[in-house]
Amino acid sequence: MDTHRLRNLLHPELLRERSVHEARPRTTLSFYRYVRLGGLEALRHALYAEWEQLGVLGRIYIATEGINAQVSLPTENLGLFRSTLDARTAFREVPWKIAVEDEGRSFLKLAVKVRKKIVADGLADDAFDVSAVGAHLDAETFNRKMEEGALVIDMRNNYECAIGHFEGAYLPKADTFRGAIEEVVGMLSEEVKEREGAEVRKRGGEEVKEAPEILLYCTGGIRCEKASAYLKHHGYANVGQLHGGIIDYARQIKAQGLPSKYKGQNFVFDERLAERITDDVVGTCMQCGAACDRIGNCHEATCNMLLVQCEACATKYADCCSPSCREIHLLPFQVQRAWRKGRSTRSSKTKAINDPEGLRKRIREEEKLLALRGTLHPELISVTLQEKTSA
Repeated sequence: MDTHRLRNLLHPELLRERSVHEARPRTTLSFYRYVRLGGLEALRHALYAEWEQLGVLGRIYIATEGINAQVSLPTENLGLFRSTLDARTAFREVPWKIAVEDEGRSFLKLAVKVRKKIVADGLADDAFDVSAVGAHLDAETFNRKMEEGALVIDMRNNYECAIGHFEGAYLPKADTFRGAIEEVVGMLSEEVKEREGAEVRKRGGEEVKEAPEILLYCTGGIRCEKASAYLKHHGYANVGQLHGGIIDYARQIKAQGLPSKYKGQNFVFDERLAERITDDVVGTCMQCGAACDRIGNCHEATCNMLLVQCEACATKYADCCSPSCREIHLLPFQVQRAWRKGRSTRSSKTKAINDPEGLRKRIREEEKLLALRGTLHPELISVTLQEKTSA
């Protein structure tokens, strides 16, 4: 088998153009399963070859602990795709979640990758029982338990919560899953201390914390599997999780005519970035503070930071996060490329803007400097001259 062929070899712009002109309707779906897998490299190549033939695009991670997949494929091939999954014992009858909103352009290429874990949680799985997960709850039960006063916790990153979340949920400030888990453990510890009459007692030799019933949720359910087991390991026995995550919750409430306690948009890790669950706008523009749930990446390539940005600010800052990035982004491509040489991407360290007030202060300061100096990047003078000379 020529494994070199089993990967995308096309330029992103060509892929984007191909996506725009594709006539076939597509369906975006996601699935995961914790299951012991072996022969990962061979499996990776086999999956790529099979799914490429079916027109599958998307991002698939496989590890010894299982599979985590977000894909888009021609709707007409859904039956064949189901057959390829069911043909493997490890993936047989794996449930999948269909995207809430889908224009058929969620992914541009097919990528099947072998990873150490299917979710980067940073946890030592041998330190706790990863199979001792919380109770799986359907939408109706989740709603009822919320009304009964259960503590609802969002297990997503801060930038995901910024455009949509369940009413009254605890929203982590962390921008990584591992950070969110540790933050939640710390929060629950404080919650237990503050609750009147709460105490840590011994029950059958096992330490059990008197805490409210805990309800976890995430995008598709996979992060809650690990998080619920981790919380139970820390002594929180009464833990439930939204089965199928926000994606399947949206399907269930629509099918059953239930009220949506999730408000706003659901952040997704593909070209769409978000899918609307309700018309509520729960976010604010990180640049001006206006009510907004439009999320995107800064268009300056060495920044690429996610931010919530209203249409007016997108126009004002040319889809960039700041005047500094805007100045670079609006330069001729050759000058941009010369300026970027040797520079690392900011979003490789942190994915999103997490201090809106700090960003607004930075913008005010940069606008003043720009008005005074005419540029925020004095080094551009020499870069521009070099480009003109070489041309």
